[in-house]
Formats: sequence, structure tokens, C-alpha cells
Amino acid sequence: MVKEESNTKVQSKSEYFDAAKNIRLVPKFCEKTVDKYFPQFEKIANNLKWPKPYWTTMLQSVFEGKAAEIYSALPSEKSSDYDTVKQEVLKAYELVPEAYRQKFRSYKKFDSQTYVEFAREKEDLFDKWLTSKKTDNNFDNLRQLMLLEEFKQCVHLDLKNTFRRQNC
Repeated sequence: MVKEESNTKVQSKSEYFDAAKNIRLVPKFCEKTVDKYFPQFEKIANNLKWPKPYWTTMLQSVFEGKAAEIYSALPSEKSSDYDTVKQEVLKAYELVPEAYRQKFRSYKKFDSQTYVEFAREKEDLFDKWLTSKKTDNNFDNLRQLMLLEEFKQCVHLDLKNTFRRQNC
């Protein structure tokens, strides 16, 4: 019976998460690279096995600018949900599918860039667009996305605006 009690204590102790101890491991938030921040944070949190319910607590300690404003404006129940916080912050920085699509389509090579650097950046923008549209590396989803975009290029402006309002 004593052994059983000590196992319980050890188990609950190992499940304890000390946010104060881990806070220094949270990557610095930079408003210029918000799109790269969340994958980096998630990688660290997963590698260190941080419990997901604590992720927003960790994030709010490094948020600044728009991200801090968005987090503060969220109701308590939403501010404790990591996926909601992430979505709202990305939306605030206009890092939504349409913004990624526009960046991908309008990105031009700089004179100082090599063609390899340009191709790498273009590929990165394309991947961000596909990820934001949740194509899940599925050919049919990619096909549907490309056909829909091509269709939008061929229709009247009023219909394009209707699609945009409906997030198509």
C-alpha cells in the first residue's frame, strides 16, 4: 500500500508543469515574422512535451504589438484555446489564405537575389498558401484550389467579390 501511494505521488509530480521554469524557453515573438513564429513555437512545445492547455499562457508572455492587443481582447474561454489564439493573431496580421495567395502571385525577383533564392522564396510562399487552405498535400484538394482560382480569374468582378466575401 505504501508503494502504491508513492507511485501516485511520483506520477502526479511528473505531470506537473512549471510554466515559470519553462517560460525562458519560449522563442521571442517578432511581428515581422509572425508566419514563422507559430511553427517554431509548436516544434519547441512538442519537443519539450509542454501540455497544450499551457501553450497560450506561454505565448502571452512574449506577445507584443498587435498580437498582445488581440490576445487581451479575446474573452477568457477563447484566450485559453491555442488554436483560436493562433488563428486570431494570424488574421490580425492578415496571414490568411487570401493574403498568402496574393503574396505568392505578386512576388517578384529582386535584383540582388539569385534565381535559386527567388525560387526558394516563391516555393515557401506557395507552401504557406496551400497550408492555409488545408490542402493536406492531397492532389484533389490542390486541383480544386487551382481550378477555383482560375475560374475566379475568368468571371466578372461582382462575382469575384461575392466569392471573396464567402471565403471561396
